[in-house]
Amino acid sequence: MSYPFPLMSYPFPHYKYDYQVADTPILQRKRRGSTAFPKHHHKKKKATMATTKLLLSLLLLVQLAATAYSIGVNYGTLADNLPPPAQVADFIKTQTNIDAVKLFDANPDIIKAFANTNISLTITIPNGDIQSLINLRTARHWIIDHVKPFYPATKIKYIAMGSEVLHWGDDALKASLVPAMRTFHNALIREGIEDVKVSTPHSLGMMLSSDPPSTGRFRPEVHPILAQILLFCRQTKSPFMVNPYPFFGWSPEKENYALFRPNSGVRDKFTGKFYTNMFDGLMDAVYSAAKAIGFGDVNLIAGETGWPSACELPVCSVQNAADYNGNLIKHIESGKGTPLMPNRTIETYIFALFNENQKPGSAAEKNFGLFKPDMTPVYNAGVMRNQQDGATPGKPAGPAKPSTPATPTTPVAGGKKWCVAKSAASNQALQSNIDYVCSTGVDCKSIQPGGACFDNDVRARASYLMNAYYQANGRHDFNCDFSGSGQITTTDPSHGSCKYNS
Repeated sequence: MSYPFPLMSYPFPHYKYDYQVADTPILQRKRRGSTAFPKHHHKKKKATMATTKLLLSLLLLVQLAATAYSIGVNYGTLADNLPPPAQVADFIKTQTNIDAVKLFDANPDIIKAFANTNISLTITIPNGDIQSLINLRTARHWIIDHVKPFYPATKIKYIAMGSEVLHWGDDALKASLVPAMRTFHNALIREGIEDVKVSTPHSLGMMLSSDPPSTGRFRPEVHPILAQILLFCRQTKSPFMVNPYPFFGWSPEKENYALFRPNSGVRDKFTGKFYTNMFDGLMDAVYSAAKAIGFGDVNLIAGETGWPSACELPVCSVQNAADYNGNLIKHIESGKGTPLMPNRTIETYIFALFNENQKPGSAAEKNFGLFKPDMTPVYNAGVMRNQQDGATPGKPAGPAKPSTPATPTTPVAGGKKWCVAKSAASNQALQSNIDYVCSTGVDCKSIQPGGACFDNDVRARASYLMNAYYQANGRHDFNCDFSGSGQITTTDPSHGSCKYNS
């Protein structure tokens, strides 16, 4: 969960079964030039065809059942008050309906704790290890050290090669990603492990456009790498993992749409498809982008999504988090799919299992958890096996601890505020902010050569665009967070012919 976007990173299908493959074409096919069956074979032929149809239908149902996953959860550990891994694993197994867990590392204590639980596990290779794993010998040693001691007792399902590499990585790391994925896949095969798949999670900062969903396209600068990743996923039957966060697309007028509450909906004018929630819109935008470059058949899953229960602003509340995650779970488990990917259960991992009090950044970053460190629910999301007190999913489980209020800012006359880059922000972070803001549709011509706000200083260019984004998205303080690299000012940063919006 990381985009140069407010708080963490921003916004932006699933394996698309071709149902025709398992329907009539196979049954009706005959060789060119062949004649019809003799009349006395018609009854036998019809019976055989009916039996074959039934078998194929049953096979399709088995396929769908085998690929229909329920809700998973991201298990982060940036806290100093979490219970021991064995206790967590037992809690998930015995007290919840969660059947899949995604880790952000390869912690051996946690991996071991999930042995013989039948809970599938995703383990993550740190971004810093990726380049070394282009070497086959190194990749095999990584597997020998981090996978084989626990597998198959621990049901390791996916290996995530880094996290949001195309967002956070430099050019060398990005160039290493696909070779490392291919080498690691080959290393797994050589070590006799064929059913563990390799993937890599993506921030939706990779999207050039997403609204309406049918116009979803990848940014040109990451298009070549994404095409290689999608090809790898197709060849190895691995999922393409994306992190959709409607939270980062929140605005007052879209609140019900983002939270799966009753709303007037949105119609895609190009397809006529009707959307009742933002999650479906984001997933279909990714599907459209993949399909546009020839990979509409690749299985797409939601590796992270969630809503914080507390932060400095009302948008982060126990009720909103309960509504989002509770309604999301019901939506996923309904098997309705999305308008462009109907009738399927999209594998989805909620962020996060616990509130994490040591996580850097804003209060929101620390409050995405479904559970408190003592394993009591922050609210009822519908994941507990035995709901207490007749609780209904989407309702608070109890009062939330209030977050520390943000330090108030003193507005200038007229209440005007601007968003600018922090002086301590790195050039790399600021360039990421520029890339992200430009990907959201904000007009970036002003910072290009010849533009009124062109400047050789990346900090100046970033400040102008960060403010443009902040102003366009409602001027909420969290719209200026940019993963901690932005700050609010009441002093107009305009200079010369470069005028900042307000």
